[in-house]
Amino acid sequence: MKLKRSAGILLHPTSLPGSPGVGNLGAGARYFVDRLSEAGIRWWQVLPLNPPGAGGSPYSATSAFAGNPTLLDLNALADAGWLTEAECTSFATGCETFHPREFPVDAVTARKREMIALAAGRWADDGGQDDPGYVAFCDDHQSWLDDYALFAALKLAHDEKGWQDWPEDLVRREPDALDHARKELHDSILAERFAQWQFFHQWSALRHYAAERGVHFIGDLPIFVAMDSADAWANRSLFELHPDGRADAVAGVPPDYFSETGQRWGNPLYNWEALKESGYHWWIQRISYICRTVDLVRVDHFRGFESYWRIPAEEPTAIHGEWLPGPSDHFFDALREALGEIPFIAEDLGIITDEVRELRDRQNLPGMKVLHFAFDGDPNHPFLPHRYPEHCVAYTGTHDNNTTRGWYKSLSDMERHHVRTYLAHPDDGIIDALVECLFGSRAALTILPAQDLFYLGAGHRMNTPGEPEGNWGWRMLWEELSDDQTFQRLGELVDRTQRRT
Repeated sequence: MKLKRSAGILLHPTSLPGSPGVGNLGAGARYFVDRLSEAGIRWWQVLPLNPPGAGGSPYSATSAFAGNPTLLDLNALADAGWLTEAECTSFATGCETFHPREFPVDAVTARKREMIALAAGRWADDGGQDDPGYVAFCDDHQSWLDDYALFAALKLAHDEKGWQDWPEDLVRREPDALDHARKELHDSILAERFAQWQFFHQWSALRHYAAERGVHFIGDLPIFVAMDSADAWANRSLFELHPDGRADAVAGVPPDYFSETGQRWGNPLYNWEALKESGYHWWIQRISYICRTVDLVRVDHFRGFESYWRIPAEEPTAIHGEWLPGPSDHFFDALREALGEIPFIAEDLGIITDEVRELRDRQNLPGMKVLHFAFDGDPNHPFLPHRYPEHCVAYTGTHDNNTTRGWYKSLSDMERHHVRTYLAHPDDGIIDALVECLFGSRAALTILPAQDLFYLGAGHRMNTPGEPEGNWGWRMLWEELSDDQTFQRLGELVDRTQRRT
């Protein structure tokens, strides 16, 4: 896959301003598209759009297929007649105590779920299940929707406990127990199906709006699924899980730049042999789905397809584990045979071996470069912009990094000296100089986190790996999104570096 010279902005939709409590797929998202289009930005990169699990992380989603209902635009549900203006106003009033910079994940998600259930009830009372669009959606997504809707309803009925802590007959998915749950939780299941139908309807409308303005989406595909997910619960044989849900080992990464003790993610590991025997059917469905949702796909933790870190389940950290071989070329060749050429970006950061690079290159996938990692004094560091190949995607930082202003402030005197020397630029205006250098590089695609547009400091980062709390809640202010000077400056940078397409 060959990328055209272009530029993008990284911003998860939850971070959009202008709506109560959390960003959504409505007017604020369309206005953001307008701003990108005006500046000549071709790409809007998002984090996984799936419903987040505990802690609000979209990388620990309760489904690898479902969309996040918290992103629904309630005004659109009101326009359809399923909510009243007074109810939308009441929801907004309930969010007035939240800081405009803050998306309080648990509080807003719970309130929004109540609003969606209210809308779903009215839709159902009006015979909505017979709507041809809804029927077609359910038929098209049956392979995952039935299990997910039941899973989500059961989690709600069991006070959001993980499925491994449900009654044993539900853990083991005994047919009689599942049939009873479907009858008992009929209304809740229907509300979940309604929410998914509306999510994909609203997302499709936003994507169409963006495409008309020359803006396309980069999605994010975590390699692993969460332990507490419909995928693990409903597809036990595809993972290293016992029938009772226990795992002997879990996923993570050993100590690296981000953490001295590594990262013990706790995801279930794949049973790659069983997946291979099935022709990677589950994975092919997953890739097919995301390619219908976005235009480019960032494959998170790409190195896990070459080899993955297996941590014994009893280990409290990721220090002790072992590397085991992943499915490698056989997996990607099977995907290509089933789906054709797939627009992947390989997230090849962290502990990367020659074998991982060779797999990336054999599959002709663009890798990633991160400017923040470049300034250790090595004049030949591969992340210095003059070293970038054309076939790559370059970032100042990712969602896991500090903001560029926060990062620069945190550097030692010697590291800041390396930056100033490389750029031949003083401290004053150094952020602009870094961004200009990145955009001026040979990299086909450059991505700027939205925080760096506004020179925001360390308190505005999206995620701090290894920190279980205080992540995923950052929001842009409306005054920032509506700042003409900022987007004019961005457009001039795009033109100056010949990235307007």
